[in-house]
Amino acid sequence: MPAGTARTNQPVRRLLGMIRGHVSRLALAVTASVLTELAALALMGTAAWLIARAAQQPSLAALSLAIVGVRGFAVSRGVFRYAERLASHDAALRALATMRGRVYDALVPLAPGGLPAFRSSDLLNRMVRDVEAVQDFVVRVLVPVATAAVVGVLTVGFGTVVLPAAGVVLAVGLLVAGVVVPALTLAVSRRAALRLGPARAELAARTVDVLRGNADLAVFGAGRQALADADRAAAELAAVERRAAWTTAATGALAMLVQAATTVGVTMLAAGAASDGSLAPVMVPVLTLVALISFEPVLPLVPAVRHLLESRDAVRRVLAVLDAPPPVAEPHAPLPAPSPAAVIEVRDLRVRYAADRDPALDGVDLRLEPGRRVAVVGASGSGKSTLLAALMRFAEPESGSILVDGADISRFGSDDVRALITGVTQDAHLFHTTVRENLRLASPSASDDDLRAALASAKLDSWVDSLPKGMDTVVGESGGQVSGGQGQRLALARALLADPPVLVLDEPTEGLDPETADELVADLLASTRGRTTLLVTHRLTGLNEVDEVIVLDSGRVAQRGTHAELVAVPGLYYDLWWASGLRLSEGVEP
Repeated sequence: MPAGTARTNQPVRRLLGMIRGHVSRLALAVTASVLTELAALALMGTAAWLIARAAQQPSLAALSLAIVGVRGFAVSRGVFRYAERLASHDAALRALATMRGRVYDALVPLAPGGLPAFRSSDLLNRMVRDVEAVQDFVVRVLVPVATAAVVGVLTVGFGTVVLPAAGVVLAVGLLVAGVVVPALTLAVSRRAALRLGPARAELAARTVDVLRGNADLAVFGAGRQALADADRAAAELAAVERRAAWTTAATGALAMLVQAATTVGVTMLAAGAASDGSLAPVMVPVLTLVALISFEPVLPLVPAVRHLLESRDAVRRVLAVLDAPPPVAEPHAPLPAPSPAAVIEVRDLRVRYAADRDPALDGVDLRLEPGRRVAVVGASGSGKSTLLAALMRFAEPESGSILVDGADISRFGSDDVRALITGVTQDAHLFHTTVRENLRLASPSASDDDLRAALASAKLDSWVDSLPKGMDTVVGESGGQVSGGQGQRLALARALLADPPVLVLDEPTEGLDPETADELVADLLASTRGRTTLLVTHRLTGLNEVDEVIVLDSGRVAQRGTHAELVAVPGLYYDLWWASGLRLSEGVEP
C-alpha cells in the first residue's frame, strides 16, 4: 500500500495530531463539561435529599445547608455550561482554522497545475463542508466522550460508596449504554456514513452543473435531464440521511431503555437496603435520581458515533487533497531570497507532465533582465502556461534549467520564487467584497494613496471615482457586478500594487471583446514600461512595444525576435499577424 494511502487511512489519528496544539483549550472544555454534569448530579441528588429529609419535619437549621447547596448547584450548572460551550467552540474553531489553513497551503501549489482527480464542485465540498467536520469532531465527539468517561467513573464511585450493589448495577448499565450500544451503532451506521460524503459531493456537483451551466443546458435542450439528475442525487442523499437518522434514533431509544432499567434496578436495591436498615431512607431517592441523571452525559455517545463516522470520512476526503503529491520538491537548505534585480535565464527547458505524453515544453530558452519586456505567443496548447508554471515553481522541469542570478531556481524556496515572479494569472479571481479589499489582497498594509496609485496605473481611478461608494463598492461574486474589462484591470491594479520584480501577465485579455482587449493591452504596455514583464498572450496587439517576442508551437520555440523582425519574414508569427487583421491597422498591404 502506498505511504500516502496508509496515512489517509488514519484520519482520526492525523486529525488528533492537527488539533494537538489546542490541547489546553480542549482540556478546559472537558473540565467545564464535567463540572456541568457534576453540578447537575449534585443538584438532583441534593434536591432529592432535601425533599425526603423535609418530609421528616426536622428543624430548619438541619435543611439550611441543603437549601444553599441546591441554589449553588443550580447557578453553577448554568455558569459551567456557558464556560463549556465557550471553551469547546473556541477550541473547535481554532482547530478548524488550523485545518483550513493547511488545506489552502496545500492547494496553493496544486491549483495552478489543476486537480484532475477532483471535480471543482467536489473540491469545494471538501474545502468547506468536509473541513467543517473538524468542528463536529471536537464539540460532538471528543468533549462528550471525555465527559462521559470521567462523570461515569465518579458516579459509579459515589454509588459504590453509598450502596455497593447499586454501584455494580450502575456500572453495568453505564457500560452497556456508553460502550455496547455505541458499538452497535457503529456497526450498523458504518455503511450509511461511508455513503454520506459521496452522496453530498454528487448533489453538489449536480447543483453546480445546473446553476453554472444553465445557458449551455438550455441551448442543447438538456436542462430537464440535468434537473432530473439533480433530483435523483437529492433523493439518494435524503435516503442515506434518513437511514442514518433511523439508526441513531433506534439505538438512542435502546440506550434510554438501558437507562430506565438501570434506574429501576438501583431503586429496588436501595429500597431493599432501606427496609432492612442498611441504608438511610432519605438516600433512596438520592440514589434513584443520581442513577437517572448519570446517563445524561452517556446518551449523547450514540449520536457521537454518527458524528465520528461522518467526521472520519470527511477528514479522509480532506486528507486526499492534503496528501496529493506536490508539483515541485522544496530544497532542504534553500538559498536566501533572490535579489529584485535578478537576471532570470531559461536554458533548453523541457517539461513533461506524464512519462507517456509528449513534452509540454521542449528546448525553450528565455532571458529576462531588469526592465526587459518579453511576450510569449502561440495557440492554445503551445506551452505558454507550462512555461509560466515552470518559472513560478508550479511544475518541475524534466531537463534543462532555470537560473536566477546563476543559481538553479530549485535551490530557492517556492514562496521566494513566487514573490519574485508573479502577477495577473489567466484565471485571476475577484472576491465578493469591495474594490478596496480586493486590492489589499496584494498588500494588506497598503494605504489609500497606494491603492489609488495602483488604480491610476491600471486606468481605473476615474471609474472608481464614479462609483456610488468609491473603493467601498462591492464587485459581486467573481466580479459579477463589473464588466470583464474592469475586472481584468482590477486584477492588473492588484498585481501592480504587489509590485513584483518580474510582472507576469497571463492572457490578460481572455474573454474580452476585441475592442476592450486592444484598449487593455495598450494600457498594460504603457503601465509596464521600464518594468521587467513577461506577457503571455495569443493576441498580437501592441507587441511592437515589447523587446522580444517568442513564438511557441507544440512546446518548441518556432520563432523569436522583435515584432518588426517577425512580420518581415514568412513564418508562424507572420501568419498569425496576417490572420488577425492587424496589418490593416498598421497600414501594411500584402
